Amino acid sequence: MTATIALVDDDRNILTSVSIALQTEGFLTRVYSDGESALKALIENPPELAVLDIKMPKMDGLELLRRLREKSQIPVIFLTSKDDELDEALGLAMGADDYIAKPFSQRLLIARIRAILRRTETPAPVVEGAAPAEPAEALERGRLSMDPARHKVTWGGVNVTLTVTEFLILETLAQRPGIVKTRNQLMDAAYQDDIYVDDRTIDSHIKRVRRKFRQVDPEFDAIETLYGAGYRFSDE
Repeated sequence: MTATIALVDDDRNILTSVSIALQTEGFLTRVYSDGESALKALIENPPELAVLDIKMPKMDGLELLRRLREKSQIPVIFLTSKDDELDEALGLAMGADDYIAKPFSQRLLIARIRAILRRTETPAPVVEGAAPAEPAEALERGRLSMDPARHKVTWGGVNVTLTVTEFLILETLAQRPGIVKTRNQLMDAAYQDDIYVDDRTIDSHIKRVRRKFRQVDPEFDAIETLYGAGYRFSDE
């Protein structure tokens, strides 16, 4: 199935050039010039992924993401100005899967889109006569339960909604409790295809995951920070 990518940006040149580049790569595209017009469409007819500009009139990208996350967990990549580090951190904290600073390479954007879509695609249908693919194993670690096949996470039996990137980071930590994972190892798990992201991105995702679990359990402390080393999951 051909993936549909929604582009939301008030810069018509960016909408046109990125849309053409994505269509050349085989994607379907929908374009919106402001957050207000995009919000209803993204909720009622969700694409496989949305690329959102942060600085827009009427409704900026951060507000659009906030409202979108109330209804949907579609993957989101932010486009942000090069100097807007605060906006990048806020976007990741609010549940964005990735961000790219302007001016950006269209090849990089397409690579990031493909990497995220690969993590969200459904398993291929079983071909008659072929051996069925092994389902992804569920994880049980103390009060944590993770089902990769259903993208489902619970803590003490209560559902916790994670983005794709957050899920992969937590899964990597939970697979080997007590073992320290460096930021680079977590980057490799969450961002494939040799795509570089900096330390702040991983830290922001970890903060977001902790915040979500503490909404379920205020005493959640299963993800430990080892300063100068990385993070580890404790199931004790």
